[in-house]
Amino acid sequence: MARPPARAQITARAANARAILDVLALRGPRTRAELIRDTELPRTSVSNALRQLDSRAVTVADRETRGSATARVALNPRLGFAAAVHIEHHDAHVALVDAGGVVRAEAHAPLSVAYDRVDVVSALIEECTAGVAPVHTAVVGMPGIVTRDGAIRDDTGPDGGVFRAALAERLGCPVRLENDVNLAALAELGGPLGADHTSFALLQLDSGLGAGLVLDGVLHRGASGVAGEVQYVPQTPLPLGAPVVGDVVTSDLARDAGLDPDLSLLAHLEEAGRGDEAAHGVVREIARRITVVAGTLTLVIDPGVFVLGGLAAHPVMVAAILEAAQMYENLLVLRFEPSAFGREASLVGAAAEAAAELRAGLASGTTPHERRP
Repeated sequence: MARPPARAQITARAANARAILDVLALRGPRTRAELIRDTELPRTSVSNALRQLDSRAVTVADRETRGSATARVALNPRLGFAAAVHIEHHDAHVALVDAGGVVRAEAHAPLSVAYDRVDVVSALIEECTAGVAPVHTAVVGMPGIVTRDGAIRDDTGPDGGVFRAALAERLGCPVRLENDVNLAALAELGGPLGADHTSFALLQLDSGLGAGLVLDGVLHRGASGVAGEVQYVPQTPLPLGAPVVGDVVTSDLARDAGLDPDLSLLAHLEEAGRGDEAAHGVVREIARRITVVAGTLTLVIDPGVFVLGGLAAHPVMVAAILEAAQMYENLLVLRFEPSAFGREASLVGAAAEAAAELRAGLASGTTPHERRP
C-alpha cells in the first residue's frame, strides 16, 4: 500500500498532538492509558505524539513515576500565554491565559473616541505580562459584524482590517477577531448549558440586541458574518431596517412614557424593580420585542432554549420576558434561561478560544515555546 503524502502525515501528527493537549487542558494530568481512552487514539499514535510533544517541552511527566505505567503527563506551565480581549463601546478588558485556559492575570481600562484601541489593548496586555512572559496569540471580541476571515465591516486595510493588522504588528503575534456575542455563545457552549443543549440561541442585550446561534454544537456565523444581527428583524409596525431595541429605542420609549430619555436601560430596570410603573412599562415593551425576536428565530431554526445575556439577564427583564412569552404560549413554546457567565461571557469565550489557539499552535509546531531548565 502506498504511503500517505508527507503533508498528510504531518497533519495527522498535529491533530493527534492537539487532541492530547485538549484532553490535558480539560481534565488535567493523565496517564498514557487514560489518554488512549480519552482521545480514542491508538496506543502507537499516543506514544508517538507524546514523544513529539515531550521533545519540544510541551508536556512534562511526574518525576516520581517517570517511566512507569502510572506516569502522568501534564501541560508544561512554561509554554507561554495567549491574550483574550473584549472591547466594548466604552471599555477594554484583557485576560492572560495559559494553554490550559487558566487566567493568569487581568486588566481593564476605559475607552473613548480620543483613545487609540491598539495603544490601550497593547498596554493592558503588557500590564498583564509584566513584560516578561511571551504572548503567542490573541483573540479579540468586539461589537459589529466580523466575517469568517476576521475582517470587520467598518474597518479597511489590505488584510481586511487596519485594527487587526496594527495590533498584530504591535504584539508580534497572530490576532483573531470575533464578534463579542459569538464569543459569549461559545462560552455558554463550553459551560453548564452546553452540556445539556447542543442547539441554543444567546440573546445579548446591551446598547443593542445581538444573537449568538449554536446549531448542533457549532457556532453559526453565516456566509458573511451577519447571522445574529437580530435587532433589525422586522416587527410591525416598525419600518424595515429600524432597530427593535437598543439605546435609541429605549430613549424613545422613555420619552413617550414621560421619563428622562437620557437615562440608561439599566436605570429604567432598577426603577422598575423599585415599583415605578412608567419604567416598568418601558421594560415590558422591550421584553415584548425581545420575545417576538425569539419567536421569529424559533420558526426559523428552532433552537430549543434562549440564553439571556447582558441586560436581558437582569432579574426584572427576565421576569418581563417570561411574562411576555406567556402571551404566545398557545402558538409557540419559548424557553428562556439567564446566562451562566453574566457580563463576563464574551471575555470567558475569548479566553477559551485563545487557549485553544495556543494549543493548536503548540501541536503544529508553529508556536514558539520555552525550554525546561
